[in-house]
Amino acid sequence: MMSSCLRLLFAMLLLAGGTAFVPAAKAATTCTATSPSLAFATVSTTGNTDVSATFDVTCSTFGLALLANAKVRMCLNIGDGVQGGGNFNPRRMLNTNNDALQFQLYTNAARTQIWGSLGNATIPTPLQLDFDYPVPLLGGNQTITVTIYGRVPTQLFIAGNYNNQFTGIHTSLNYRYNETLLGTASYPASCTSGGGGGANPTGAFPFTVTATVPSKCQAYTTTDLDFGSVPGFITSDVDQTTTIGMTCTGRTAWQVGLNNGLYASGSVRRMKLSTSTTYVTYELYRDTSRSLRWGNTLNTDTAQGTGTGTPQTLTVYGRVPAPQTPAAGSYSDTITVTITY
Repeated sequence: MMSSCLRLLFAMLLLAGGTAFVPAAKAATTCTATSPSLAFATVSTTGNTDVSATFDVTCSTFGLALLANAKVRMCLNIGDGVQGGGNFNPRRMLNTNNDALQFQLYTNAARTQIWGSLGNATIPTPLQLDFDYPVPLLGGNQTITVTIYGRVPTQLFIAGNYNNQFTGIHTSLNYRYNETLLGTASYPASCTSGGGGGANPTGAFPFTVTATVPSKCQAYTTTDLDFGSVPGFITSDVDQTTTIGMTCTGRTAWQVGLNNGLYASGSVRRMKLSTSTTYVTYELYRDTSRSLRWGNTLNTDTAQGTGTGTPQTLTVYGRVPAPQTPAAGSYSDTITVTITY
């Protein structure tokens, strides 16, 4: 009987000892991100256009064991985009004509740090995030809200709707993590090395950048048309020119019309002598030979063209026809310029 009791006691001690040293099950840490939406809408054609967007990055740790703490070191990478063509500084969007619109993505509100990706020879600077959160029995997690800052700088603008899709390999996460049963875990050496585990998912936070460059004309300039002084009667035609200047976004179709002025008689333009009822007739043309009258009827007698994104200058060809016998004095008229686009 004594021998049997000793064997039973010994077996119970082994059972108790075995229970005390069962190793804890390793927990699993995974990280995911939502997708931002970065829309510049209609960009300014006179200065920078800045927008920003936010999205969430979440790391979660679950397992069978009671953990005390988890730390994650992560890099968020952004490439050049599907329409990027390998351009990083600046990045680009394309329209349906394959015109390029330059833009850039930044990690800071001052827009001084370009958002790049690991291994990129041009911009090797991803956004780094560090997670530090408790992991109780049922698991733990932490969410960090990230802001992406965008800018379309001043440039030679071409009208159109632009986009660049950041999908697949163009957005990725690199992260490594450490977990501890007791106390506080230490951070991995980097987002690609150290720690007890990690992952490198691509297509992690896909998004599309969009922008619209409007068809627009601006920066208008005009100069007066001075026919000069004519001694005595007008016995020969008096010809002079002036200019109209403007800048229209590329591919913007425009028409420039001139009305008949303040003192026209029917379709005959006239300059008036001060407050009297004395006039001098004159005409405005679109061509050097002065055969194409410049009027205000669209698609008929207006000047037409297409914007280039750079300043464009139109010449107005004026003529005071002879013969005329006006009274001495200074004559003037006011013409209204209408630009349609």
